[in-house]
Amino acid sequence: MNEDMFRIGVITSTHGLKGEVKVFPTTDDPARFKKLKKCFIRTKSGDVPVEKKSCKFFKNMVILSFSEFNDINEIEKYKGCELYVTREDAVPLEEDEFYIADVIDAEVFEDNGKKLGTLVDVMQTGANDVFVVKMENGKEVLLPVIKDCVLDINAEEKKIVVHMMNGLLD
Repeated sequence: MNEDMFRIGVITSTHGLKGEVKVFPTTDDPARFKKLKKCFIRTKSGDVPVEKKSCKFFKNMVILSFSEFNDINEIEKYKGCELYVTREDAVPLEEDEFYIADVIDAEVFEDNGKKLGTLVDVMQTGANDVFVVKMENGKEVLLPVIKDCVLDINAEEKKIVVHMMNGLLD
């Protein structure tokens, strides 16, 4: 997978006859679609670059139209395809934020320097993210991404330092 492309949604269906699509957002912030300019529709035969023409919100969906399509028949074949943006077009990070793609496979160390394992997944729970770390012994441990537990995330070096709070390994 290209770490410089981020999935922002999935086209679930067409909307109306003028080439609009309903998109289920897979981003933390669906409002990001308002600022969206360019994105890519990922197809089996490659990524199709598109430019956003309009954006509306309906229930939990985003309704988008693209400059390239003006008719339901032109866009219909993209149902079920995912939408991606490049790193340049991704929402800028705030302090202490990171892109999940940049930390997957990072080595995780305890604050005493001992290697705990490798970050294999990030679960988004709503309250805080949870790191899924595959330990050296093959077991998995879940670590809440909170200041008391995750002390440092270095995405460039793919290194994370954590403090093992009581009860995490029970």
